[in-house]
Amino acid sequence: MRRVPLPLVLVCGALLLVVSCGWGRADDGEGRMPGAPAGITAAAGSATTVHVMWNAAPGGAGVRSYEVYRGTTKVAEVPGAQHMVDVIRLRPSTMYAFTVRARDTAGRLGPPSRAVRARTPAVSAADHSAPTRPDRTTGRAVSSRAVQLSWGASRDDRGVLSYDVYQGGVKIHSVGGSQTATVLTGLRPGSRYVFTVRARDAADNLSPAGTPVRLTTPGSDDGRNTAPTGFTVGTHRSGDAYYIDLAWDPPSVDGVITEYQIQLDGTTATSLVWGGTPPPGRAHHSFYLGTAAGEEHRVRLRARLPDGTWGGYSASRSVTTGS
Repeated sequence: MRRVPLPLVLVCGALLLVVSCGWGRADDGEGRMPGAPAGITAAAGSATTVHVMWNAAPGGAGVRSYEVYRGTTKVAEVPGAQHMVDVIRLRPSTMYAFTVRARDTAGRLGPPSRAVRARTPAVSAADHSAPTRPDRTTGRAVSSRAVQLSWGASRDDRGVLSYDVYQGGVKIHSVGGSQTATVLTGLRPGSRYVFTVRARDAADNLSPAGTPVRLTTPGSDDGRNTAPTGFTVGTHRSGDAYYIDLAWDPPSVDGVITEYQIQLDGTTATSLVWGGTPPPGRAHHSFYLGTAAGEEHRVRLRARLPDGTWGGYSASRSVTTGS
């Protein structure tokens, strides 16, 4: 999910660039490799960190991850659903240049973005005082896929360097300390979100979170584009017990899905959570059902999407134990 400061909102629709000179071509039949990420920005988050953001890269095979470079050195790699990162362990009072490259699901690395520069500020000696909480945090939906947030400026004895925006406790965006509003894009229609804002100073002291802003994007989402497909259900017996066997194709989304919710007869029965990156391709899972034969059940499942919301349910399937 790309988060864009206010001055960039009007142009983000024009940032999907066509890459020439052979970068975007592939000869292996797997489609075009990712293009160069556009809309890249960099801003110091403290004396030792820089916040780098970019737009999703165009690519026919899908983006698996993004690699962030400081000069020629790779300093971070994030999932394809993530379009920002804090580059840490930098030197104070130093100018740095950053680029971003996309890697697709076939493992191919696309061309670098344009380079952007950011200078870290000087260290504030013995600064242990955090900024005050941002007050008067408000928000409104500006479209079915974007919201605008605004807040009152925090106070700090050395000055506020940046504001961090959180969605459900996860940092998703950052803006400069002189900015008290931003627009978050790439949201889903008809979905509920909770945002908070925290201020940060040059010594990396974080303020308490401002008042949560709860917003629902307008419109509707029937879930068809985010539902697992090819869903099949069977059973097997092990000892005296019956188990349900599920198989499905994960929904095609920008990022990696690591959690599914499984519904049995209209009630949530269990959740499936991968501890790391799930295996590629078709997914499989089995869970305990009971010891009685001849029982009929209906099963469906849905995925927790990379933006933290739930996708649409798969088709519902019937299965009978012992059949």
